[in-house]
Amino acid sequence: MDLAAGKEKLFRRLTAEIRDARVIEAMRQVPRERFVPAAQLGVAYEDRPLSIGYGQTISQPFIVAMMLEALELTGSDKVLEVGSGSGYVTAILSHLAARVVGVELVPELVESSTAVLAELGRDNATIHQATRASLGYLPDAPYDAILVSAGAPSVPQLLLAQLKWNGRLVIPAGSRWQQNLLQVTRRPEGDIVRNLGACY
Repeated sequence: MDLAAGKEKLFRRLTAEIRDARVIEAMRQVPRERFVPAAQLGVAYEDRPLSIGYGQTISQPFIVAMMLEALELTGSDKVLEVGSGSGYVTAILSHLAARVVGVELVPELVESSTAVLAELGRDNATIHQATRASLGYLPDAPYDAILVSAGAPSVPQLLLAQLKWNGRLVIPAGSRWQQNLLQVTRRPEGDIVRNLGACY
């Protein structure tokens, strides 16, 4: 299947299942093929995760769309993405938010994703080198929304503390074998947690 046909097939599915038209349009604007290794180019628009090296993957487009929809962005938001990897989701977020701050542990991915974002002219998005000693990115906190692209056993309180009141955090949480997509809204009277279903 060529890239154009693969892209059309993917977006037929996304359009049928994702309600937020802004998310669909933002995903259409971002060429997924720019964020995958050359060996994966022919399958860039298959609806599945793809290896990008360093033990990392670029996420399945349908899961990406679900997570972006759950962030409930308005266009004026400042968003933190934890585990930005290839920069694919960062690029999509840059079409949906006023400012995007990404953090990534793998230095080679920080370098390559920063280069692709620059080539695509996404100057409202930056990716920083993460460390294992810290979580998130405190210098730009608080955020309107936080997207965690890597799974965690539970919702990290250190990340919730970087959210504004009424901000949303979206994260796959659970065991190594079973994770659910959670949307957590930070409220002074107690956080509201919605389980959006299983992540595969």
